[in-house]
Amino acid sequence: MSERVQPNIPVAMTIAGSDSGGGAGIQADLKTFAALGVYGTCAITAITAQNTVGVQQAYPLPPELVAAQIDSIISDLPCHAAKTGMLANTAIIEVVAGRIRRHNIPHLVVDPVMVATSGGRLLLEAAEAVYIEQLFPLAEVITPNAAEASVLLDRPVESIEQMRQAAAALCELGPQAVVITGGHLNDKAIDIVYDSESDDLRELSSPKVDSAGTHGSGCTFSSAIAAYLAKGTPRLEAIKQAKQFTMQAIAAALPLGEGPGPVNPGRLIN
Repeated sequence: MSERVQPNIPVAMTIAGSDSGGGAGIQADLKTFAALGVYGTCAITAITAQNTVGVQQAYPLPPELVAAQIDSIISDLPCHAAKTGMLANTAIIEVVAGRIRRHNIPHLVVDPVMVATSGGRLLLEAAEAVYIEQLFPLAEVITPNAAEASVLLDRPVESIEQMRQAAAALCELGPQAVVITGGHLNDKAIDIVYDSESDDLRELSSPKVDSAGTHGSGCTFSSAIAAYLAKGTPRLEAIKQAKQFTMQAIAAALPLGEGPGPVNPGRLIN
């Protein structure tokens, strides 16, 4: 039997929780990968009972099952980039960090999911220190929003200037680059990017999108960065393109549910 030739298709992995409402988590990630021409794989860390209104229940999976999913993917498929989302607890964070090191997974994007947009807590407080110590040094990019940056640094991150200071401070914890999202100035949506390699701090600004559909926007943004990195896009350009893609997904958001409607990256598939 002749050896099978692997096609030149970028492959990305999402290591995150499942959103039963389909708007965030691995569901948003896989839709984003598909829209950007990347084959998506997933290791599910938790199952949630969730909709646009909130998270009603969350059940973390056994860490050994999370590890087995990652091992299974890597044993059979290439992995050109990965992203993490909801990791839920210390044991899962530790096993994910261990597998990323063991398999030498490139281009890791860490979305430090701690609290859902609707207010439900998705990471135990006791796990925050482990998150910083074990995952951040492995990350090429981390993508906290302003509220998450405030939790990580234990200080207010509410203004554009505080976001700039926080981005530089978070880079000192190990990641190669930090993107803090959620800044607003007048009629613009502003993300702050700090790259430790080039010591470059800059603002990425775009007009605000008039849409109530933001459910899954953070997941979409981080998975879009991972997708562009998997395709070989340079880091800063990957972040810029991911922001543009996410704004388009928000503009195309679906008017579903009683809470913030889900963003719609699937709308952008060519």
